[in-house]
Amino acid sequence: MSFSKALLQKQFRELNKSNDLGVSVGLVNDDNLYNWSVVIFGPPDTIFEGGYFKAILSFPEDYPISPPTMKFTTKMFHPNIYPDGRVCISILHPPGKDAFNEQEKMEEKWRPSLGAEEILLSVISMLNDPNCDSPANIDAAVLLRNNPDQYEDKVRNLVYQSLEDI
Repeated sequence: MSFSKALLQKQFRELNKSNDLGVSVGLVNDDNLYNWSVVIFGPPDTIFEGGYFKAILSFPEDYPISPPTMKFTTKMFHPNIYPDGRVCISILHPPGKDAFNEQEKMEEKWRPSLGAEEILLSVISMLNDPNCDSPANIDAAVLLRNNPDQYEDKVRNLVYQSLEDI
């Protein structure tokens, strides 16, 4: 078994033992340890509270050298989630200088010492603390800045919709 697979197996088992994160993790296909099905339970005391947000966490063959990608399959409206559901967060960016985002610090980017738990914690944190300075969804960032109440209403509607998808 490759190092990558052994590491993923270990992280998968550990996440399934712990219920502290507010996530549920499974495999998209039992034969493929590199694609995880994730459900994030809307964090308490946030506008996402009560929602069930499904996503796919995809690990590359050379994990942990390269970062995984994450894409929500539940409809989301958030400054750091592209309209197609892809998550844009520093921890998922490969190391190195990014000419399009020079404000991103190297220590915020992917490092092989990070794991699935840190990724999921960062995404959960991002839900309540968006970075509007480097948005993936400009409409969400503009609405949050200019009309936070309307942004909150839009997100709460998505929380209710997420319950229909369970």
